[in-house]
Amino acid sequence: MTFTRTKREWKPLEDRSCTDLPWFLLFTVFCVGMGSIFGFTIATGGAARLVFGYDSYGNTCGQRNEQIEGVRLSGLDQTDKKYVFFLDPCNIDIVQRKIKSMALCVSVCPDEELKTYQDLKRFAVHNGSELCSYELAGHKYPSLPERFDKCPKLPVPPSKSLPVFNRCTPVDISCYAKFAEAVVTFVSDNSVLHRLIAGVMASKVIIVGLCLLALVLSMILMVIIRYISAVLVWIFTATVVLGSLAGTSILWWMYIDYRLTVNKTLSKETEDAKEEAEMSRDNAQVLLVYAIAATVFTVILLLLMLFMRKRVALTIALFHVAGKVFIHLPLLTLQPFCTFLALLLFWFYWSLVLLFLGTTGNPVQNEETGLTEFRLTGPLQYMTWYHAVGLIWISEFILACQQMTVAGAVVTYYFTRDKNKLPVTPILSSSLRLMRYHLGTVAKGSFIITLVKIPRLFLMYVHNQLKGKENACARCMLKTCICCLWCLEKCLNYLNQNAYAATAINSTSFCTSARDAFVILVENALRVAAINAVGDFVLFLGKILIVTSTAFAGVLLLNYQRDYAEWVLPLIIVCLFAFLVAHCFLSMFEIVVDVLFLCFAIDTKYNDGTPGREFYMDKALMEFVENSRKLERVAERGRSRPTEVVSVEGAEMKPMAPGTSSA
Repeated sequence: MTFTRTKREWKPLEDRSCTDLPWFLLFTVFCVGMGSIFGFTIATGGAARLVFGYDSYGNTCGQRNEQIEGVRLSGLDQTDKKYVFFLDPCNIDIVQRKIKSMALCVSVCPDEELKTYQDLKRFAVHNGSELCSYELAGHKYPSLPERFDKCPKLPVPPSKSLPVFNRCTPVDISCYAKFAEAVVTFVSDNSVLHRLIAGVMASKVIIVGLCLLALVLSMILMVIIRYISAVLVWIFTATVVLGSLAGTSILWWMYIDYRLTVNKTLSKETEDAKEEAEMSRDNAQVLLVYAIAATVFTVILLLLMLFMRKRVALTIALFHVAGKVFIHLPLLTLQPFCTFLALLLFWFYWSLVLLFLGTTGNPVQNEETGLTEFRLTGPLQYMTWYHAVGLIWISEFILACQQMTVAGAVVTYYFTRDKNKLPVTPILSSSLRLMRYHLGTVAKGSFIITLVKIPRLFLMYVHNQLKGKENACARCMLKTCICCLWCLEKCLNYLNQNAYAATAINSTSFCTSARDAFVILVENALRVAAINAVGDFVLFLGKILIVTSTAFAGVLLLNYQRDYAEWVLPLIIVCLFAFLVAHCFLSMFEIVVDVLFLCFAIDTKYNDGTPGREFYMDKALMEFVENSRKLERVAERGRSRPTEVVSVEGAEMKPMAPGTSSA
């Protein structure tokens, strides 16, 4: 019995149905698990301990506590003591990034410097806030022998409580200089750091203005790039060709120069001349190898340029249509903001829960300090790993939702013949279709990326931990594995993006869409290579254009500050922000181009322009197809002409007369 696979009929925007429902349920269960971790930290007091703080005996400040077995001075009523006070706030563990000092719950933070134990006694009597350990009576501080270990280190600096987290923080943070020095290792002169910060503060209005300028330039470039794409493509082509020719010529010139040097040196019969000639001969051999390799590369490159010149025209046409897409769908420009906002909110939530987990668990006494800490033990410690996986999967899910939303809007634009009949908000319609039908597909695609990213991040962590300890072979193997996983992740990202576009067209499951998209891409492999190579370089030039324009405007605006050292940090901040903004917007442009190409490949595969099978494509793409067909017809006539010429043996080499065949 044989099974025949039915040919897929592409029906854009029709037969919409739910896809990958099991994966949607799995992702929902996973998110419920993430929420359960948050609920667990609140139920077990971890969130309260982080917000309100706790002392070194396990008591949460500002509330009544239960006795902890085996921990003395636990179970105290700290309702009136709402602030955490550290006996030695400057005793910081730089590696673990935490304060190693004993912590107590106090009712008032000391707002003045306390230099002696008499001052501690006076503060305790007048304010009712005892700054030494609970078992010590405030009126006996000066005479108790335990005061050196269980009272704060003198002098006690004035402090104030933080707005949300009720910790007594020194007003003068100069004691954290060592910690700051460890963090900012590249600054050896405090005056330099002070001048850089002063430059930023003095230029904050200019910095904000330049950041807005980068934002405006990015949005403008997305619209006008269709008019300058042809120029950028030819700049790219000329740069590559001239660069390769120049490099090859220089290598051959250096080789000839070395050969002449060798010949001149051999004419001298001294011992030093012979050694110099031998060395020059070796260098000439190396240069010869380089020159031959560069020549081969240049020839191959020129042949590829010649062979792919028509496909470069397709790239220009796609860029032209992509510019039209942003004019018809202006809300596409808001997608980077929406995605960034969603990621920012999720990362804030994730970081907050991670901090909660740091104060959740069972009370454990630190063997080094003897103080009580809360740690996750046993099976509970796997919650941190679950939470870490959630960071990767949900972040990738949010990015995949953006890709699916953009793909759906672009598909709607492409396969709508009359652009005046487009939905009022195609982006909103695409988002609603995503939430109603395709969340499972997005969850599956993002999970596949997560499966590749986790091993890569783990290997990067291992490589970082073993830095300087592993041998050369192990280091090479680790870097090779990391590189291979990175390449695999990039390939899967590209395939996923096209799979989402296929799902937006056909409403098929992830695997089916990925297979169909892969077949289309393989059938158009040369076009894909041209679009990715030329298109990526054009977009890179666009990013450079935005960064350099913003930097140039920054130099002009900062020119009135004659201390040029103050320019450095503001310009670096502005250029980094400009590159980030340009990358976000032009990456959106790249997604639109990729989706347009998939739609174009499907359109040309299943339609031919005849009645009933009309093309959906834009006029610019139609012109490209017509030009390609003209070239193909010319080539076919050129191939058929020799067949007509040699059909009669001994005949003259010219086309046959119309009646010859019947003679």
